[in-house]
Amino acid sequence: MKKLVTLSFLVMFLIGTDTFLVSPLLPALSSRMSFPLARGGWLVSAYAIGYCIAALVIGPLSDRMNRRTVLITGLLLFSLATSACALATGFWMLLALRLLTGVCAAIGSPQIWAIIPQIVPKKRIAAVMSAPTAGLTIATMLGVPIGSFLSVRSSSTPFLVVGGISLLVTAALMLLFPAVPSLPHMTPTVPAAAASTRHPEEGDGQEGAVASDTVIASLAGSYRRLFGNPRAWRYFLAYLIFQVGNFAVMTFIATWFAEDFGLDQTHIGLAVMVIGIGNSFGAFGGPLLTSRLPHGRLMLLGFGIYLLAYAFLAASPTIVYACGILFLSYMVSGAIFPLFIERLQSLTTTQRGTVSTLSNITMYAGSTIAGFIGGPLMLLLPGFWGISILALIAMALSLYVWQRSGALTDDTQQPSLARHGDHREDE
Repeated sequence: MKKLVTLSFLVMFLIGTDTFLVSPLLPALSSRMSFPLARGGWLVSAYAIGYCIAALVIGPLSDRMNRRTVLITGLLLFSLATSACALATGFWMLLALRLLTGVCAAIGSPQIWAIIPQIVPKKRIAAVMSAPTAGLTIATMLGVPIGSFLSVRSSSTPFLVVGGISLLVTAALMLLFPAVPSLPHMTPTVPAAAASTRHPEEGDGQEGAVASDTVIASLAGSYRRLFGNPRAWRYFLAYLIFQVGNFAVMTFIATWFAEDFGLDQTHIGLAVMVIGIGNSFGAFGGPLLTSRLPHGRLMLLGFGIYLLAYAFLAASPTIVYACGILFLSYMVSGAIFPLFIERLQSLTTTQRGTVSTLSNITMYAGSTIAGFIGGPLMLLLPGFWGISILALIAMALSLYVWQRSGALTDDTQQPSLARHGDHREDE
């Protein structure tokens, strides 16, 4: 179990770090490759676009394969793609490589969230999930400082370091990661139907079209089976709304610290690290709470703290008060984030790769929406009030949707969601 916890943390830390690696490198990359700095945002978006597009296909396909093999393959390709970014000689080459890196990340990272519920006893799922949660959230807070520090010598160095370490972790996965039993193969109904409608006189030229139609129909069928569970769309909606509020605060706190408290880049980095430490405390201390409190009640308690924190955050008179409130808020996030993933994974036992993929896409969607809404709010209202109100509304709506879906019901009273999904999948 310790090997699973350690390796899961490392995989998500590396992939999370790579996500935020480019941002501090943009000025240096712009100078070295002679492209307008305004175009630099494309490099950040390319990674997310590659991830989301690939994930929609890879998620359902991975449900038909051995997850350990998919994880190792994905991280190996991710290592090579990240390292290759250091060799880029121009903007368009780097853009293509960042897109490819996002695709490779979409192969490996969702498998971590899918494997844990598959091989870990139910009572320990939330505790074990705190490890990859900590890896991802620490990377979220430290990705930019790490990129800045490694780029002192060269803008290529961060890619080589992250890619090289990822390659070492890939080797560790091959040697140490626990065995993952293969799930029973889900035989799609489409190929049989396609075969029955295909006439013998049809030439081989039709086979490619039939195969393509079969793959598309099979992928669509995977999503139909998942959302055939009436709770699925509510769970994902609640998670999306939560991420909008979460990323709105995370995205604009640096701007707030600079404008209202006069912090320079160094002190902003220190303040963000303090908040990240709070998140880490929550992630590592969360298992102590999940082992003693019903998970539904713990989620309810967490949302109560969110509502109080964001109601008073914008009124912080000093940076110390602001960091204290955010420390508490993100400590709660570290503790209850695994419970969100646990609830999403409870929707099914045979489509966990699809669920992991959709949860990551939902996270990226929440980040995108927060960026679009948060920017105008920062201009419209003074200080941090626009973001605080947005986060407050988002947390209240997310709590409402989680409650309406039945996710806050204590575990001893909650019906088996996976059993419902499995019944549909066997039909």
